[in-house]
Amino acid sequence: MKKYDVIVVGGGHAGMEAAFAAAHMGLNTLLLTLNKKMMANMPCNPSIGGSAKGIVVREIDALGGMMGKAADHEYLQMKMLNTGKGPGVQCLRCQADKIDYPAYMQYLAMNTENLTIAEEMVIDLLHDDSKVYGVITTKGQYESQAVILTTGTYMESEILVGHEATVGGPDGEKSARGLSLNLQKMGIEIFRLKTGTPQRIKAESIDFSILEPQYGTQGNLAFSYETDKFIPLEDQIVCYLTYTNEKTHQIIRDNLHKSAMYGGIVKGVGPRYCPSIEDKIVRFADKPRHQLFLEPESRKTNSIYLQGFSTSMPKEVQEEMVHSLKGLEHAEILKYAYAIEYDAIVPLQFDHTLQIKKWPGLYCAGQICGTSGYEEAAGLGLMAGINASLKILGKDPLILRRDEAYIGVMIDDLVLKGTNEPYRLLSSRAEYRLLIRHDNADLRLTEYGHQIGLISEQRYAKFCDKKAKLEENEKILRTTFLTDSKALLDYLQTLGYSDFKAGTSAANLLKRPLVKYNEIKQFVPGLNELDEIGMMQLEVIIKYEGYIEKQKREAERLIKMENIEIPDGLDFDNLDGLALEARQKLSKFHPKNIAEASRISGINPSDIAMLLIYVRRFRDERNRI
Repeated sequence: MKKYDVIVVGGGHAGMEAAFAAAHMGLNTLLLTLNKKMMANMPCNPSIGGSAKGIVVREIDALGGMMGKAADHEYLQMKMLNTGKGPGVQCLRCQADKIDYPAYMQYLAMNTENLTIAEEMVIDLLHDDSKVYGVITTKGQYESQAVILTTGTYMESEILVGHEATVGGPDGEKSARGLSLNLQKMGIEIFRLKTGTPQRIKAESIDFSILEPQYGTQGNLAFSYETDKFIPLEDQIVCYLTYTNEKTHQIIRDNLHKSAMYGGIVKGVGPRYCPSIEDKIVRFADKPRHQLFLEPESRKTNSIYLQGFSTSMPKEVQEEMVHSLKGLEHAEILKYAYAIEYDAIVPLQFDHTLQIKKWPGLYCAGQICGTSGYEEAAGLGLMAGINASLKILGKDPLILRRDEAYIGVMIDDLVLKGTNEPYRLLSSRAEYRLLIRHDNADLRLTEYGHQIGLISEQRYAKFCDKKAKLEENEKILRTTFLTDSKALLDYLQTLGYSDFKAGTSAANLLKRPLVKYNEIKQFVPGLNELDEIGMMQLEVIIKYEGYIEKQKREAERLIKMENIEIPDGLDFDNLDGLALEARQKLSKFHPKNIAEASRISGINPSDIAMLLIYVRRFRDERNRI
């Protein structure tokens, strides 16, 4: 029987990051997948990033993960979202090439030291009464010190189109059968989820001339801090915008009974924030239209992805629906939309390292944890790979706080609040979003990446140099007092400012909404040269100083609560003064500290105040013994 340090089950975005992390940390790693050619596949949409998700990709890169590098490789279009809003919600989204992106990731995987890849289906786990120590496949057995399950949407998956349910996985691949039942035999709670994908349209059959073009964003934009090659805007591919209309809505209403979702076929719960088009029509009946984006899938194909038109309607109804859309009256459907149901693990069973509490050695990541989206999957995969490796190496785990990363927010939400639908990251979930911005992922997380061995010495030295320049430039801005030179006054006049007083610091001037760092740096001698991201970082630090400091103080209060540990042996069921729901939730989740307890749904501030009293009383009594 072959032995490995880490075995990763599944080659999707979560599995790839987990395997890369373990292998790069020096551990002998085996990646088991159903089809090597489908590793890092993009079965849903051809994009990486988006609201909150784009920040996760930056965090993955700052920690030493791979998704950002692959997204920057031969992308079709790069766009900065929410530029009209504050920096806390701005983020990147790219149209990735559905052929080139997985091909590049597969190339990296095939040439990674310490990483072995095999095509086998895992049907069970090797375990005793206390731990998991390997896997059983249809071909044999492998032992390991840690197993990471990243089965995506494959576990007991079924494809749903109309009232027809077919056993299968995404993009016509095989379904993974048998593992789910054996996990349940181990006492692991499973639940059923659903997701879906829209049609792919033949580009030549679309009348783009009557649609609204959607361009990328000018500038050297990238997910990875190591990227130094950028595709000029004029060489990027244009996306287009169209809308549903009353005819579309009527077709859907008339055929709802034929939908898998509304016809009683679907058992799993679908994603709230990425619903099917029929779900949108039902839930938002007052909306006269819904926007749809036409996005190219690759430079090598003529396939257009119809974002926002996911459905489980029969094929003949899909034809009517698509042909009702402006610009698609004569569209040819290359691939019909479908819904997919699959098994996942109830995430309340994980700890913050993504290990299943009752089964040491068993970690999970991606959609098996109840999430949706490539970016969420990759972030979880990276953290599962890191923490499984750290445990094997005898080191402390890496647990990111909510004020440190969106990845930390996601994991904390999953393990403390759980989910009954595919979880999607949103900026509204992050209470410290000014601290965990798109621009400063490197400042937040590169130190961690270096400590665990995923950031090279060369990259770390470059980061330290940049950080030093930022700090020095910030000091110069705060200590340089400007004169009322004609050039400066003329610049301010163009912005509508006529109240400048000599002796104002450059930092205070930069706090004005319309003033840009790139414009006033000419008036401040001694500044170090910074790249676009560095200038953005410094500008945000200065402009939003008050808000940032306020969130830092709030985060510090949370850290203090995390330092108040809840002692083992405290009987939550007998704590008079706590609400019944609070006692039940505390008994179920067994939070490690007061901060974790405060984030459990159903526990109120008054419960926390009473819990603090009991914690102190319990400690005092134990100390007297």
